[in-house]
Amino acid sequence: MNRLTLRLSGMFAVCALLAAGFGFLALLIGSHRIRAFDDAVIGWVQGFESPGLTRFMIGVSSMGYGLPVTVISIVSMLFLYVVLRHRRELVVFVFAVAGSGLLNTILKAVFHRERPTIHRLVEEHGYSFPSGHSMGAFSLYGILAYLLWRHLPGVWSRAVLIIVSVSLILAIGISRIYLGVHYPSDVLGGYLASGSWLAAVIGVYQRRRN
Repeated sequence: MNRLTLRLSGMFAVCALLAAGFGFLALLIGSHRIRAFDDAVIGWVQGFESPGLTRFMIGVSSMGYGLPVTVISIVSMLFLYVVLRHRRELVVFVFAVAGSGLLNTILKAVFHRERPTIHRLVEEHGYSFPSGHSMGAFSLYGILAYLLWRHLPGVWSRAVLIIVSVSLILAIGISRIYLGVHYPSDVLGGYLASGSWLAAVIGVYQRRRN
């Protein structure tokens, strides 16, 4: 078995593992066996509440949805198409981000989980599981990190790319818990679902590219 086959097998194994984790989490939510965990984490995160931190968390949360995401996506697509002239990578980027949004809409329609009402600092509408902000952040910043990785020179620049991407993804998820609009299991479910989708997209792209 050559290195490419091993890499593809590993990517699809990650996809299957994350999908299984999402399914297990959904079963726990459906049987109400994760409520104590959710309440404990919400209580701990919201224990740091302050006016300044609330403003910061609202700003962080905006990085996972709406205008900031649109601007980042457009700039990224222009960079991939105009600067790097990588049309296939542009297609992969669009497919990963748009597909994640569509998947989130489908999953929310399937599970119909209501949002938490423990202590909500901002108002949000729609269903709660999985978190759309978490899925959007994971797919957007995850696929950007993957596509930009091999174009960066040196170990340090790549390390900065990974640190920034992971920090943004985690911060956006935590902000949704802090603001009281998602359960921690919503955020975790968003990461698992989007991670599984992203692994599948990257696996298919690598297979076709090679």
